Amino acid sequence: MTFKPAISQTRAIKRARRAFTLAEVLAAMMFMAIVIPVAVQGLRIASLAGEVSQRKIVAARIGNKVLNELKVTGQLQSGGQSGVVQEGGLQYKWSVQNKTWTENANTPMMLATLTVTYAAQGKNYTVQLSTLLPQATSL
Repeated sequence: MTFKPAISQTRAIKRARRAFTLAEVLAAMMFMAIVIPVAVQGLRIASLAGEVSQRKIVAARIGNKVLNELKVTGQLQSGGQSGVVQEGGLQYKWSVQNKTWTENANTPMMLATLTVTYAAQGKNYTVQLSTLLPQATSL
């Protein structure tokens, strides 16, 4: 004849087998202490990259617009110009510098470079756009 153990003893044995040991809990906490800061840092870097890339696109568009306006109005020939464009509550500072293009001695040209400076999360970034212009000749 065999005796069946009481129901309460069977449940107690099953509960003891299902519980985590102290070593397992500590290992899980150690793992989380390592993973969470790394994940937060990764999210911060991704956020910075997204913000910088969005503002870079806007800065390139603004630079292209300013470069075209200066070229059409004939003001691009005289370098040393600068200004500020407000867009979306942010400031984009631009400046133009001209220098002689020396790649081809037969055709006198000028290299006009427009630099747009913008800020993202406390750092300054720049976008440069360049174009070639015929060198102004005096009559």
